[in-house]
Amino acid sequence: MLEAVLKKSYLRNLRSIAYATASLLFALSLTKSLPISTALAALTLSMHYVGTRRREARNTQALMVAMPEIIDHIISGIQSGLSLNESLTSLSLRGPLISQTMFNAHGIRMGGGTKFEESVAILQDEFSLRSADQLFESLLFAKSLGGSELVTLLRQLGDFTRQDLALRHEIEAKQSWIRNSAHLSSAAPWLLLLLLSTQPSTASAYATSAGITVLFIGVMMTLAAYLWMGRLAQLPEPPRIFGQR
Repeated sequence: MLEAVLKKSYLRNLRSIAYATASLLFALSLTKSLPISTALAALTLSMHYVGTRRREARNTQALMVAMPEIIDHIISGIQSGLSLNESLTSLSLRGPLISQTMFNAHGIRMGGGTKFEESVAILQDEFSLRSADQLFESLLFAKSLGGSELVTLLRQLGDFTRQDLALRHEIEAKQSWIRNSAHLSSAAPWLLLLLLSTQPSTASAYATSAGITVLFIGVMMTLAAYLWMGRLAQLPEPPRIFGQR
């Protein structure tokens, strides 16, 4: 798993560098100004890196959206007479696509002799969601002490998760203008500078030490504003109670 994480991080950094290089070459060909082109490349590198991290956060959101369906499949499996382990393993074939790999790995671990509790703990770490913690802790409780009310508990958890997702979706829809404003306000001044820099007088002005200082301050302020507005648009995540092993 560590190798996969390192490979993913390497590819992410490589893409960021590629975008920054392309931005540098494009701006340099248009403005013939190395300071301006370097500033735009640095901004592209930083924003692409931040954007990639946010896309990874959206993958976590996709897992959260899949949780009600996962719960429904587990309920269906239990009512069909499957054991808890069989219900989880079956999700590698009929569950949401985003989680099939994780449940397939669970089936492999169980086939290799791993204890049910240990394999479920690994699933909790992979999901890293409060709703997933509640689901897996309920299964562990039913496994060790019996669970005549497990289906009822899972249905309540599924209903609660759906209500929470619906509320979050409504809030995110209303806050989408914040993200759009962050993108627009960050890009507009630099696009204007790029156009103005086609004039030799503008390019020469930013080639001085004072111009380079202005570019540096501009990059820092743009990044600060972009990150701040992005943070404002994020919904706070409730803390995980379980799964901290």
